[in-house]
Amino acid sequence: MLRDRAGGATCAGMVKANAYGLGVRRVAPALWQAGCRNFFTANMDGAVMLRTLVPQARVHVLNGLLEGGEEDMATHGVIPVLNDLGQIERWSAWARRSGRELPAAIHIDTGMNRLGLPPYEVEALAARPELLQGLDIAHVMSHLACADEADHPMNRRQLDLFNRLRAMLPALPASLANSSGIFLGRDYHFDMVRPGYAVYGGNPTPEAANPMAPVVTLRARIIQVREVGAGESVGYGGHFTAQRPTRVATIPVGYADGYLRSLSGQGSARIGEIEIPVIGRVSMDLVTLDISAVPDDKAVVGTWVELIWGSKMLDELARRAGTIGYELLTALGGRYPRVYRSGENA
Repeated sequence: MLRDRAGGATCAGMVKANAYGLGVRRVAPALWQAGCRNFFTANMDGAVMLRTLVPQARVHVLNGLLEGGEEDMATHGVIPVLNDLGQIERWSAWARRSGRELPAAIHIDTGMNRLGLPPYEVEALAARPELLQGLDIAHVMSHLACADEADHPMNRRQLDLFNRLRAMLPALPASLANSSGIFLGRDYHFDMVRPGYAVYGGNPTPEAANPMAPVVTLRARIIQVREVGAGESVGYGGHFTAQRPTRVATIPVGYADGYLRSLSGQGSARIGEIEIPVIGRVSMDLVTLDISAVPDDKAVVGTWVELIWGSKMLDELARRAGTIGYELLTALGGRYPRVYRSGENA
């Protein structure tokens, strides 16, 4: 769907942070099978792993070329996203010494003020085209800061600056749009789009309904059920006090698994179609739920409880936690067994 939305632009796959917490060893091959040929990861460790998972893919390293990392990058055939003039100079020098062209992408900063060549370095690069000697530049790219707010004026400012700066350089393929940027329209698509969060079911258009199908379901089994009388407390610090007789279920999930402590008294779960609240404080390994609304025989030890489900709950849960869905996904702990399904009925 993202590829179609981007018109004729190539649709890359962001798989940094262990494919947003979901497991790059299974996600990357699945994206390759879906037609993805360009992958982006944060660092060389991720790039080396991708080389073993999708050997024929074009693998980009977003954090760029660390000093002393030239040989490693050249050996593994990855594409550094060059973020400053120093990186460009070192990579070009390595290419000339090795006697072969080396692939690269150039990142120019259009307002994020995080990574990328600032405008004065782009001007310096334009004045010294020999710095690109020996490099096969795949594309010039930038990154949108406010694309999830469609009407934010910074989107247009970044687009205009991107067009002005890249016009100073040789004619090269261009890439600007992240997940949300794809939905800003054709002007932002250029030659390649780089979706991440949307690939994993997150909403790239927070001001509207989620256009993405759900990808992640998080479940846990009830390990204990008990009756709590009115006036009794549940969890650390007596954070919750029952106002009436309450049936309480405990599940083996906690902040050590990425179920954030800020969801204490804010989160909810689901048994069947019945939504049930988190009560008491989220602790390291355990969460307590008020299951009073669930028939007794539908909530017993061993019953599955859903913590993330459907196309809305990931972002809704993040809102209640005071964060974003990206953090919830990338925080998913290693103690969860991961079950992968494919096909139309997954």
